[in-house]
Amino acid sequence: MFSGTYVALVTPFRNGKVDFDTLDRLVDMHIEAGIAGVVPCGTTGESPTLDHQEHDQVIERVVKRAGKQIHVMAGTGSNSTAEAIQLTKHAEAAGADSSLQVAPYYNKPTQKGLYEHYKAIAESTSLPIVIYNIPGRCGVEIAVETLVELSRIKNIVAVKHATGSMDGASALRTACDLEILSGDDSMTLPLMSIGGTGVISVIANVVPGDVKAMTDAALAGDFRTAERLHRKMFALAKGMLSLATNPIPVKSAMAMLGMCEGELRLPLWPMDEPQQKKLRAALVEYGLLKG
Repeated sequence: MFSGTYVALVTPFRNGKVDFDTLDRLVDMHIEAGIAGVVPCGTTGESPTLDHQEHDQVIERVVKRAGKQIHVMAGTGSNSTAEAIQLTKHAEAAGADSSLQVAPYYNKPTQKGLYEHYKAIAESTSLPIVIYNIPGRCGVEIAVETLVELSRIKNIVAVKHATGSMDGASALRTACDLEILSGDDSMTLPLMSIGGTGVISVIANVVPGDVKAMTDAALAGDFRTAERLHRKMFALAKGMLSLATNPIPVKSAMAMLGMCEGELRLPLWPMDEPQQKKLRAALVEYGLLKG
């Protein structure tokens, strides 16, 4: 069901408000690039600082603009099961094609709690569910054994894998038939080499065509071409995301490229001048900006 490149969309802001006109243009760009889908209201979309009305409006707008030309995977996760269910039901009513459910953050549930959380969400909707396993941001890792149990629920169909462990991905791939999408751009090709089917990408906000070309090549078994593209993008992916917390660098890069304002919401804060210089240098080296 899930293969290729999905873009973890930024949420553009202007003067403290969601910039819906720019959001439309970004969706149009990804449709033109031919990517598989877009993911509004994920971590890259600054979902923690969107109020419920904004969250719902962003998903509605992206669904409308996509017009079924590309898949819309709505970020509707929460550390409150009831809130996640509410957000997911709205996304389904708005016409989203699937739901991305981040692991509950801060409250650090047990594995049994994680299982019951995802089971309750899945039972509340007919949308396909993609579980987002990112312990570095959530403070809890969903164990392979828990994911195997969850894979028996009909509409839990995939995992966004961002644990940094290829052994974990291999164990999951061996133990069940959940599809695995990379949640880390620099790890996409290694993950696809062991059975992953694609990526939910941050750098595809900036270079959607190159990310798509790499995942297309890997899916076709052309790992020589995929490796060439991986090496081309590796420095940008690692360099950009090592400068500051996502989505600070990618929004800054998009502002430098005239794609959107670089505006963030507190507690996120813009990069300082030395970081900006490093980011600009990376964009120049890639060929996206002139030196």
